[in-house]
Amino acid sequence: MVAVTTNAQQAIEKARFGADGLLPAVIQQQGTGTVLMLGYMDAEALRRTLTEGRVTFWSRSRAEYWRKGDTSGNIQLVRAAAFDCDADALLVTVEQVGPACHTGAHACFDVEPLQAVVLPEGPA
Repeated sequence: MVAVTTNAQQAIEKARFGADGLLPAVIQQQGTGTVLMLGYMDAEALRRTLTEGRVTFWSRSRAEYWRKGDTSGNIQLVRAAAFDCDADALLVTVEQVGPACHTGAHACFDVEPLQAVVLPEGPA
């Protein structure tokens, strides 16, 4: 049976933040599973995300908190959250209102697709 972290403080205590105090957070569209973006959270951003119902990040470039959509209107409403098996990354499932990317693309990973070698399915 999977243990459920029941409150924000328990989640903060369980999280394994990096040496920089940040936790990578993958943001995924509810229903489709589309990966919308990647952001970073410190303990306070994680607390805000889990208690306010809107995704909050720590901006590494501006050194300040930013709640997704406050200036653009393209908000992310939290629908679920889970740590990975090591609690050093977070998956946040959201209802995305408007595009997720600041470029206007639906997802940040739609902006510059790369060509990669794709191996056939099955054992290598």
